[in-house]
Amino acid sequence: QVQLVESGGGLVQPGGSLRLSCAASGGIFSINAMGWYRQAPGKQREWVATITSGGSANYADSVKGRFTISRDNAKNTVYLQMNSLKPEDTAVYYCNRYPTPRYAWGQGTQVTVSS
Repeated sequence: QVQLVESGGGLVQPGGSLRLSCAASGGIFSINAMGWYRQAPGKQREWVATITSGGSANYADSVKGRFTISRDNAKNTVYLQMNSLKPEDTAVYYCNRYPTPRYAWGQGTQVTVSS
């Protein structure tokens, strides 16, 4: 049973940066494509970014050019570097497998962008 633990969120002003981490345990991490997802208040969870086992990345149009996904297979960890943050990026951020989030969802990490 894979467990996912997200961290690194917080309160940041517009234009600021945060780096999120997602640590996975209990399974074979390195062979799976992983994704970051987010859920804003009153909205459905949406996909944000993906990284394959080989390191190829893809992004939602809303974050392209501002967010960077990366992974460290030796540490079973996926990262999301978020720059030029906007108020509309405010959400709880989660990681999971991609394209189908087969793992149990973690608790997520709250990102709030506000002045």
